Amino acid sequence: MWMLLFMVLPILALVYIGWHVWAIIPFPALWKSLIIIVLLLCFSLLFFSIMRKFDTMPLPVSQAMYEIGTSSIMILLYLVMIFLVLDLGRLVHIVPKSLLYHNCQMSLGIFVFIFAIFLYGNIHYKNKVRVPLELKSSKPLAKDYRIVMLSDLHVGYHNTRKELARWVDMINAENPDYILIAGDIIDGSMRPLLEERMVEEFHRLKAPVYACLGNHEYYAGNPEAQQFFKDAGIRLLIDSVAQIDSCITIIGRDDRTNMRRKQLKDYSVDKNSYTIVLDHQPYNLDRAEAAGVDFQLSGHTHRGQVWPISWITDRIYECSWGSHQRGKTQFYVSSGIGIWGGKFRIGTQSEYIVAELRSGE
Repeated sequence: MWMLLFMVLPILALVYIGWHVWAIIPFPALWKSLIIIVLLLCFSLLFFSIMRKFDTMPLPVSQAMYEIGTSSIMILLYLVMIFLVLDLGRLVHIVPKSLLYHNCQMSLGIFVFIFAIFLYGNIHYKNKVRVPLELKSSKPLAKDYRIVMLSDLHVGYHNTRKELARWVDMINAENPDYILIAGDIIDGSMRPLLEERMVEEFHRLKAPVYACLGNHEYYAGNPEAQQFFKDAGIRLLIDSVAQIDSCITIIGRDDRTNMRRKQLKDYSVDKNSYTIVLDHQPYNLDRAEAAGVDFQLSGHTHRGQVWPISWITDRIYECSWGSHQRGKTQFYVSSGIGIWGGKFRIGTQSEYIVAELRSGE
C-alpha cells in the first residue's frame, strides 16, 4: 500500500504541477513543452535510483543523477504546496486569476522562492549540530564515559567519502571513549562505498564503534553490508550483546525489517549493568521500559527531513526526535547526521550526540 502511494501520489502531483507550469509561464508552447519535459526527466531519475540503475554508470554521473532525482521529490512537494495555496486563494477571491496565467512576475517569484528555500535547506543540512546529552546511572560505573552517538549516515552516492571524512574529524575531536551508531550507515548501493574505499575513513575513528542494522542495510544487501562493517572495524550487533568494562551492556537489535528478530524481553543481561539498546526504528518504546532498559538510541525518522513532513513524523511516532523519558528509561531519537536523498534540511537538523555518562541519580 505504501509503495503504491509512493508511486501514484507523485505522478498525480506531476500532472497538477505540469498543468500549472503550462498555464503560468508566458513562453511559447515549444519552450513550455521543453520545461515540462526537463521536470519529468529530473523526477524520473528518482525511480532509476530506487531501481539501482546508476550502478553501471561512471561514479560522477551516478552521483549527479542521484542528487537530481532524489532532490526533485522535495522540490515537487514545495511546488504542490505553492500552487495549492494559490488555487485556494483564487477560490476565495484573494488571488487574482491573472496571477496564475501567462504571468512573468509570478513565474519569476516562484522560481526565486524555490531556489532560495532549497539553497537555505542545503546550507542548513551541511551544518551538523552538536547535541550534548547527560546520562545518569544509578548503577556503579568504572569511570565517567564520553560516548558519541549518531545514526543515519546514509553514505553512498550523495554522502561521499569527502563528507564522511569531515564527520570522522568531528567525532575524533570529541575524544570519545566509545562510538554508537543506530543503523542506516549505508544508503543503498554498496558500489560507491567500495569504489571510494570508505572503509579507510572508518579506520581513522579513534574509539571502538558499536552499531546495529537499519532498514537501508537490508536495501543494500544484508550480507554485503555486514562484510563492509567487518572490514571497517565496526562491531556490528545483530540481536547480540557487548559488554564494556563489566559495567555497561550494549544490546544491538536487528532491524524491524526482520519480523523474526529477538524480543527485548528475551535478552539476559546483568541487572547491575547500565543497559544501552541500539534499535534503529523507534517503535514500541513501552517494551524497552518494561525490559528495564536504561537508555535507548534510535534514528530512522530523520524527523521528516523537511517541513511539513516533520509534522507527520511527529504524529506517527511516540517520539520522532530528541530526548524522551518513559519511567526510568531514557530515549534519544536522532534526526541523523546524514540524510536520504536530496541534501536539504528545512525545519529539521542534521546532528550528532555527545553523551556524558556518569554515576548518580
